[in-house]
Amino acid sequence: MKRVFLILIFFTLSLWAQSYDAYLNSFTYQERKDMKIRAVELLVMLEEGTAQLVDIRFKEEYEAWRMPYAINIPINELPKRLNELDKSKLIVTACPHKDRAIMARTYLKLKGYNARYLVDGLIGLAEFLRGDNAKEFIDEYKLINKKSN
Repeated sequence: MKRVFLILIFFTLSLWAQSYDAYLNSFTYQERKDMKIRAVELLVMLEEGTAQLVDIRFKEEYEAWRMPYAINIPINELPKRLNELDKSKLIVTACPHKDRAIMARTYLKLKGYNARYLVDGLIGLAEFLRGDNAKEFIDEYKLINKKSN
């Protein structure tokens, strides 16, 4: 049984490595551009209901501070929680600076999701959402979500 399990793991890793190889071999300047999203564009898409923000930080980080319109799926739980993602929307991965967000976005891309990472990071998003920007976004976001519920 152990041998079958090890063979299965090896086979799965080989397939993933091959798909990652294919992804890298087909990587272009357009893909480089398409993998990123800035805070302003993300906020518009959240207001329109066409994007889903996924905070991939660990649970304790999320509990310490969070964006109320993001769902938290820690990066180490992402493979088993894919069912929480809305495939009809752009999935935007985010963490404070973007290192883990890039990893999560690549994983989702290889799983067939339309995904980008927040290039500004959560810190940049929080910096942008101050004063009037915060009020305007939250008012619009609540209005749109009220209509869709």
